[in-house]
Amino acid sequence: MAATRTATVTWTGALASGSGTVSAGTSELFTDLPVSWASRTESAEGRTSPEELLAAAHASCFSMALSGALARAGTPPDHVHVSATVTFDKVGDAWTITRSELDVIGTVPGMDEAAFDAAAQDA
Repeated sequence: MAATRTATVTWTGALASGSGTVSAGTSELFTDLPVSWASRTESAEGRTSPEELLAAAHASCFSMALSGALARAGTPPDHVHVSATVTFDKVGDAWTITRSELDVIGTVPGMDEAAFDAAAQDA
C-alpha cells in the first residue's frame, strides 16, 4: 500500500525579498516554519530551507534503510546515527543541489567496522 504525505508552503512577495512558511500537512508536527531565499543562499538566522528539509528526509530515510538491512541480515543495530549535509550552489546561471553527503555511525552487536561500512555502502 502506498503512503502519501503532504506539506504546504505559503509564499509572499518576490523571490529575493519575499518569505514564506512551511507546514507539515500529514503529521501536523510542525506549522509555519519560516523560509526565505536568504535562508537558502546566505544565513539561516532561525529559518529553514528546502535543503535542510531534504537533508532531514535523506538522513531519516537512509537510517531506516540501513537499520532494516542490518535486521534482515540477522544483525539488528543498537542504534544508527546519520547526519546529512545538502549543498545548494550556483552552477553557471542556475542554483542547484550539488551534493548530499551522509555521515553514518552505528553500534551493531557482533559486527566489526568493516562489515558495518559494507552494510552502509549497500544500503
